[in-house]
Parts: sequence; C-alpha cells; structure tokens
Amino acid sequence: MTAGQVVPDSVRCVQCGICSFNCPIGIDVRRHAWLGQAVINSRCLTCGECVARCPRGVLRFEHTDLFSEPK
Repeated sequence: MTAGQVVPDSVRCVQCGICSFNCPIGIDVRRHAWLGQAVINSRCLTCGECVARCPRGVLRFEHTDLFSEPK
C-alpha cells in the first residue's frame, strides 16, 4: 500500500494560512510549510484541500511508504 504526503515549497509560502483553514481535521499545514517539513501526520486524510486551496501552489503530493504495513 502506498500513501501520499503533502510537501511544501517553503520559499514560496507567504503564511496566509488558507491551507490550515481548509484542513478538515485541523492540521496546522501552515506551520509545516513555514518549517519546510512534509505533513507527516497519520490523521492526514490526503484529501487535497490544502493543496487545492493554496493560492501560490506551494503544496504538492508526494508518494511515500511511511504509513505502509511492514512486509
């Protein structure tokens, strides 16, 4: 099973907070963007709301095996 995670381009982020405002579970995506860290949170639904709502295209999905069951 492969999952995705949200990855920011922190240089382009202006800290508007629209990503966090639109997260249905309340993850502070803005803080992750500010720190330049991927959203590594098992509660993340990978619904894409933060990625779709970012007016500057700062966020993107990357595939990861982070939350996969070990074989």
